[in-house]
Amino acid sequence: MYSKGPKPQVIMVAAFDGWNDADQCATDVIRQLVSRYPSVEVGHINRDGYYDYQVSRPIQCSIQGFRRILWPQTTFYDITISDTLQILAQLGPEPNYGWMEYCKESLRIAEEFEVGQIYTMGSMFADCPHTRPLPLELSIEGNGSDQTVEYSGPIGIPHVLDAAADEDGFATTSLWISVPKYLGTDPCPQGTLQLMQTLSKLIGTELELGDLPRKAEQWRARASVLMHNNPDLEHFVAELEHEYDMAEKARSIANSDSPAVQQLVSEAEAFLREMPDDDTEK
Repeated sequence: MYSKGPKPQVIMVAAFDGWNDADQCATDVIRQLVSRYPSVEVGHINRDGYYDYQVSRPIQCSIQGFRRILWPQTTFYDITISDTLQILAQLGPEPNYGWMEYCKESLRIAEEFEVGQIYTMGSMFADCPHTRPLPLELSIEGNGSDQTVEYSGPIGIPHVLDAAADEDGFATTSLWISVPKYLGTDPCPQGTLQLMQTLSKLIGTELELGDLPRKAEQWRARASVLMHNNPDLEHFVAELEHEYDMAEKARSIANSDSPAVQQLVSEAEAFLREMPDDDTEK
């Protein structure tokens, strides 16, 4: 599989169609990698037992005049990024059944390719403005980072795969991008672009973006036209912008060692000192 010399580092990047992939942001990362780098299909997870075909329906198509049925399945790609880096990419619909066994099969393939780090990706709809950088949540090795947002609620297969990989001793990183739900379900190249840029920083390699920056700019422009033609939407986006800017300002103050922060801490400590002690009142 590899040329002579030191083996390249192998990482795994996984994304899944469906509930975990608002506006196709996450799965388009895999498609971008496959289209920009030398890649080959190196494995599949058998479809039977994992999919409800009334939910994830097969597709009929014609190839050179012959009928072919394409069944839902997970595909693994071996992608050559450089002489020192390979990506094992996992792409497929979220399975309907057998999630734990599905994750075990995924990790068996990861072990076969001697994967050292696993990255899971997803995207979700949220109340966020298209006029600002899209919110991105990052969790590293299950412990989280400064960008991690605490979450309790329904989860999808990326979370389960990430947890299973962590339990099996893999180094894991989870990336989730939020996209404006007021723009509907059309592809969001801005979300894919930010995921690609974040992945580049994490792996220390500038990944080829192709025409993603141009598509992202066009996406923002179309969204702005839609907004300016709808006064109610324009007002709603203005409110989201205000909330976003206030949250960024609060985050910036909290992460700084400025006099304003010191003053707030001093005032809080003084307030606590002035509070009556429960024991003295009894």
